[in-house]
Amino acid sequence: MIKRTHYGPVLLCGITILFAGCTQKDDSKANYQTAINNYYKAHPVCLWQDTKKFPVQAATADDAKTEGYDALTDAGLLARTTAEKKVFIVASKQVNNYDLSADGRNSWTPDTTQPGYGNFCFGNRSVDSIDSFSSGVNGSGLKTAEVNYHYSLAGVPGWAKTQEVKTAFPAVAAALAQSQPAHDSLVMNGDSWQVGK
Repeated sequence: MIKRTHYGPVLLCGITILFAGCTQKDDSKANYQTAINNYYKAHPVCLWQDTKKFPVQAATADDAKTEGYDALTDAGLLARTTAEKKVFIVASKQVNNYDLSADGRNSWTPDTTQPGYGNFCFGNRSVDSIDSFSSGVNGSGLKTAEVNYHYSLAGVPGWAKTQEVKTAFPAVAAALAQSQPAHDSLVMNGDSWQVGK
């Protein structure tokens, strides 16, 4: 005589519930971390707030302008030449001309909205920890989440770690120094969380 049990259907339902409960729509630290990391992979941290166009020229006496360019020259990203620029009919001043080097062109991130412009980017946010979050629904009926977290930079190139660059660009030194606190607003887009910027 074959004894019938009810364990099979119960086990099948249990497995189904287990996997159904682990979707990308859930309010979970893992889902928030994935959404934030995916967003910042496409939005790296860059050297300048606004994009630049090279070549550029700076007076050798203007330390505020030349310091950053000289640090990037020392790091191998720029090539420097000196010249004399006529100021008046009888006067001239020493200037440095800076242009992208071969290594600089490989590290350059072009600005797709302004041909000829770009930036040197030096890493992507990578979430270290989700510290706290709250979820809700916005006026359009979409699920939302406010997420506080800490991040470090991933994929940092060697040139950004040089002392010359960190001295000339204090924001680079600060970004690389330690895990940074941050906040992002997320929204449910289709079947997964996305940073809503």
